[in-house]
Amino acid sequence: MKELIVKIDNKVLYLRQNKKCNNYKFIGRPMIKLSNEAQNRLIQYGIKPSVQRIAIMDYLLSNKTHPTVDEIYLALHPFIPTLSKTTVYNTLSLFVDKGAALCLGIELKNARFDGDISSHGHFLCSDCGDIHDVFDISTEGLMNAVPEGFVLEDIHVYYRGRCKECQARTCSVNN
Repeated sequence: MKELIVKIDNKVLYLRQNKKCNNYKFIGRPMIKLSNEAQNRLIQYGIKPSVQRIAIMDYLLSNKTHPTVDEIYLALHPFIPTLSKTTVYNTLSLFVDKGAALCLGIELKNARFDGDISSHGHFLCSDCGDIHDVFDISTEGLMNAVPEGFVLEDIHVYYRGRCKECQARTCSVNN
């Protein structure tokens, strides 16, 4: 039996071919709404859009949690059963290579990914493990510190500490 994935009105529909009459019928799997923003981002960075690539980029753009490959896979697999972890990994690598997403090396165990490619830093909470965006940073001093003759390609600013929520939890437990 042949399965077909069709995008209609930004929704993914799953269809299965009926062998007897060669028609397709809706097989009732969950649907996922895909944004035009994700598709436009792929095109802007020279990446050929596919349903899986659009879904992964859409997840990055709509979830500011700096997800891992596993988190993206677990979130999207119920909607796209043909999706594999390898596909997610390879797609994210493509996004990073083309400049459409960032790969964060802030956490030693897992690579995290960010759909926000603007200039900003990241704060990793050592208690809860959440990663927060930090936008009010000046990279001018960092750029000036590069030795003469070197070519700067990238700057990553990482902070580690305790977020407000974890500090508040600790304070309420101690009081």
